Amino acid sequence: MNEVKAAIEAVEPAHEPVGGVAGTPTPAELGEPWDRVRELALKHLDRFMSFEPKVLKGDNPEAIHDMRVASRRLQQVLDLAYPKPRPREVRWLRRRIQRCRGALGEVRNYDVLLDHVEHSLKRKHATRREAWGALQHYLLVRRSTSFPKAVRKLSKVNLAIFFVRMRDCLGRIGAAAPAGQVMHGDSAAEWPAPGPFPERLALVLGTVWKAFEEQVTLSHRDPRGPVIHSVRIAAKRLRYLLEVVHAFDVSGSAEALAWLRGLQQRLGDWHDLEVLEQAAIEMIARPEVLREQLPLVMEVEKLILRIRHNKRGFQDNYFQMTHSSRELLGLKVWVDYLLESPSAVFAKA
Repeated sequence: MNEVKAAIEAVEPAHEPVGGVAGTPTPAELGEPWDRVRELALKHLDRFMSFEPKVLKGDNPEAIHDMRVASRRLQQVLDLAYPKPRPREVRWLRRRIQRCRGALGEVRNYDVLLDHVEHSLKRKHATRREAWGALQHYLLVRRSTSFPKAVRKLSKVNLAIFFVRMRDCLGRIGAAAPAGQVMHGDSAAEWPAPGPFPERLALVLGTVWKAFEEQVTLSHRDPRGPVIHSVRIAAKRLRYLLEVVHAFDVSGSAEALAWLRGLQQRLGDWHDLEVLEQAAIEMIARPEVLREQLPLVMEVEKLILRIRHNKRGFQDNYFQMTHSSRELLGLKVWVDYLLESPSAVFAKA
């Protein structure tokens, strides 16, 4: 974070507000509700950056999780403010957000799996304790190997530069670039006037909702793991976009978010077991393990069968939630209303 502070001081006095950066619209120059979106985006950016020192310590699984979640929220608000075709600078920033999240993805998976294994070992009547213990050791080794790689990938992003450029970009939300000004290689023409917020929100929501619906429909026809995982990603994007809607106290948004959180929970539990199963298979597939620890391999195979049984339970719950359920139909009606009459919806908010 010292690098971040140094980068900030290099471009502005410590007491100057974000809106005071040269060429950046001040809050007074931004109209409601774009200034509220801007404030929300800056809040996500600050939260995202606050987790960096905790992540680098390496012993805080929640910080890794929270940084990844903050990156998704930040990216979704950025996509709302700057839909396609995006200015070159926005594309550059989005890639950095994705690289940060991707760098920490493997470590996050191991943290989740280790937590699951630890809970299983703590049960009084836990069966196949030897298999669970072997899996725990395997995951710990893999986690210790993957973390330094994640830190190296994270360092290549250069979060100090990213922070300054992202803050400058977010400071422009709700206003076109001043005539004749450029921003890291972009022309002013690449930063068009944003237009009314309700219509922009409806434009982006229409795209995100369509992607979610298509993935759900596809998963009902093709319930393979990668397809269901795509539903999970689409649900996250939809949820984080609707969090922006909820920030305006739009009626029905709280209920929509509650349902999506429930869906994400089931898909998350399913995904954890999906990754755990894969890790167990990789562990026993090693030639030295098959050759020297065959009894352990047989125990782990029984464990894998149990994992698959539990995974099917979460998968069934997901299909119950998304197969003509009353809640999903209600969500669709609510989204359709928002898409058809965005100005009316936000006028009532």
